[in-house]
Amino acid sequence: MENNNIQNLSNEFDIRKEKINMLDKQGEVVYKEKFDRTHTIKDARELAEGTKVKVAGRIVFRRIMGKFGFMQIRDLEAKIQISVGRNELDEQAYDFYKKMIDIGDFVGVEGELYTTQTGEVTVKAHSVTLLSKALRPLPEKFHGLTDLEAKYRQRYLDLISNDEARQVFIGRSKLLGFIRKYLGENGFLEVETPILQTAVCGASARPFYTHHNALDKECNLRIAPETYLKQCIAGGFDRVFEVAKCFRNEGMDTQHLQEFTQVEWYASYWNFEDNIKFFQGFIKNLLLELTGKTTIEKDGQVLDFGKENFDRINYVEKMREILGFDFLACKEPEELKAKIVENGLFGMAELEDYKSLSQIIDFVYKKKIREHIVQPTILYNYPAVLIPLARRNDADTRIIDVFQVVVMGTELCKAYSELVNPIQQREAFEAQLEAKKQGDDETMDLDESFMLAMEHGMPPISGLGCGLDRLLMLIYNQASVRDVVLFPLMK
Repeated sequence: MENNNIQNLSNEFDIRKEKINMLDKQGEVVYKEKFDRTHTIKDARELAEGTKVKVAGRIVFRRIMGKFGFMQIRDLEAKIQISVGRNELDEQAYDFYKKMIDIGDFVGVEGELYTTQTGEVTVKAHSVTLLSKALRPLPEKFHGLTDLEAKYRQRYLDLISNDEARQVFIGRSKLLGFIRKYLGENGFLEVETPILQTAVCGASARPFYTHHNALDKECNLRIAPETYLKQCIAGGFDRVFEVAKCFRNEGMDTQHLQEFTQVEWYASYWNFEDNIKFFQGFIKNLLLELTGKTTIEKDGQVLDFGKENFDRINYVEKMREILGFDFLACKEPEELKAKIVENGLFGMAELEDYKSLSQIIDFVYKKKIREHIVQPTILYNYPAVLIPLARRNDADTRIIDVFQVVVMGTELCKAYSELVNPIQQREAFEAQLEAKKQGDDETMDLDESFMLAMEHGMPPISGLGCGLDRLLMLIYNQASVRDVVLFPLMK
């Protein structure tokens, strides 16, 4: 085979491009239409010696020793060794393999399974077909992409080289499948709600805004699907859920991205205690599906999700104990700040950025309670000022029937008995507007469309939201949320 032009080139990209030109001139179709494989690589590895197979994948390793050599090809789930030699291929086919095929190319291999003396399952190639040529080589010494910037911007390279990354994203796919299967088996129907909305509602967060040209109106990207899912309940859906992309225009760190995925479900006639039981069953079964066990090892800790009941902390009682006074009696933000400083918990400078009662309370909780929790723990009985969409406790309307599951200082889910009293709901929204005037830019709008649905009547409801990105971080012991999102937005 003529290769003088190739020998005069030094750049790998140009060398591979010249190979394509040469093959085109010879009438070779470099980028094939298809390949009739008989088995995936994972399935082929389980077959008996002597079985004839057709497998396909990307070449990730190759070594040629004269008239014989080995290569490895891989697909998403597995890799397999291929032996290529002159005893099986004629001179022209072997010459083509040696000179025109490179690491990174996709090939189809037809051959026979055998096991080498070192115990390696191998396909003895009777033919090697170039299916698609890679113009660019894989990075050298490619044992996991160590450049984080490249890892996130070129995820495909990370997936090619890094087995841990592949397992994480296979796990993410299995997680989505499990959610739909488990909720479906428990009577929940999957629905879709708008991502483009006209009211900031469903969670306390800064939204992304955009302009709708055709309607000439300002819109926001969804921060949560909550109010629309509750409208489905009002319309007669008994139990609903959505796997929802949500958007919050806030800071970025190892646990937060502005675009994230969560599942929310709502069940008629449940209260938050029913949701506690359901979530404990959900998380146990999920772990069994993904890992085969109900414990997780993270940062030297063994986290036990297999207990019949998780540990519990009463939010209001614990905060009273920490603060040393009844913080629910404080009506103004400055009053609450003064008492916190007086008791020596924080300096006024540390509280300066927090403008509303809910922001101040949440700051203290995160610093004094949340970050010290290790094992799966249920926090319940929250201050009503924190969540305007939750049901007030019958014994004390300053408290709401809410719970969160916290593990290793991370919130896995938030759930509550839903507020379905339209009079109380309007008052709660109006309190949000007052907090907005005080400088809290994470408050909700008064959503009149949602209020209209509530005024037509809703049954008792309990709902739960669970962030899937953080859940995957925990299950697969990943340090950053970017490690569980295929294509995170980069600067």
